[in-house]
Amino acid sequence: MGYGSYSASDWKKLKTSRNLSNTQSVQEVFKRKKCNPKFDPKFIGTRECFDSTDHPNTTPIVVGLDVTGSMGYLAVEVATKALNELIMKLYSTNAVEDPALMCAAYGDFNDDAPLQVTQFESDIRIAEQLLELYFENGGQGDVVPTCLWEFLARHTDIDAIKKRGRKGYVFTIGDGAEIRREFVSKTIERVIGDKINDATRESLLKEVQEKFHVFHIMLGSEGNRDFLAGNKMNISEANVEYIPQIIISTIQLQNGKAMNDILMQWDDICVPIVSAALMQLSISDNGQGVSL
Repeated sequence: MGYGSYSASDWKKLKTSRNLSNTQSVQEVFKRKKCNPKFDPKFIGTRECFDSTDHPNTTPIVVGLDVTGSMGYLAVEVATKALNELIMKLYSTNAVEDPALMCAAYGDFNDDAPLQVTQFESDIRIAEQLLELYFENGGQGDVVPTCLWEFLARHTDIDAIKKRGRKGYVFTIGDGAEIRREFVSKTIERVIGDKINDATRESLLKEVQEKFHVFHIMLGSEGNRDFLAGNKMNISEANVEYIPQIIISTIQLQNGKAMNDILMQWDDICVPIVSAALMQLSISDNGQGVSL
């Protein structure tokens, strides 16, 4: 995966062909009625993020969306606007070399499709695959980004790690729903098919952090207060449009860029929102000191 390049014209064509607008309902944007098997982790051996002639120094970036019923507005915002802005800003700011994006959808542990994962891509297929995901609209229990962590830890093959010893980035985005802490091993086995004895939220997070820097953007009410402290940014639902800038700024801070230099690249409205988000992370200006 990862051939080709993303362009504004390709996005415009896709947006026009799908008549995409952030005024649409989640059902109008995400039209699938069930999970596509090609995104179901039970049927996926490995997702690859390999270097290519077009992209010789790939950087894997995963954006995981909570697709429970309360988060429909987030999915619409990302699909119709924020994902395109994130990709274009990744290139314009040179935040990383050769970004390759995977989109993921995680939901309630009781859902029919608690986890869906796309391929790592570098062109318009990033957006095309996002629009193919199934928005189940569940939400009667705890959410399972832990399934995404386990999949990324055990079912990805990444040149950035193998060749350069450089980790990728994971950003999960959701509300204050509790991350499931009970029957974690059974949940992993049901959703992905892997048998792991005595798995916990903490053990899965530690495992995925061997390959990825992991961050969580919390919208609205506070949740999972102690578990993700230092790796979590709480922002207002009204500021969801600034998620691209927050993600890019987090990557830059992790890579050692100074806070002042990061904030200087954004407009005056954006600066206090990004600054408030970054101040919640346990990352110093030199990219050291991430803690749980």
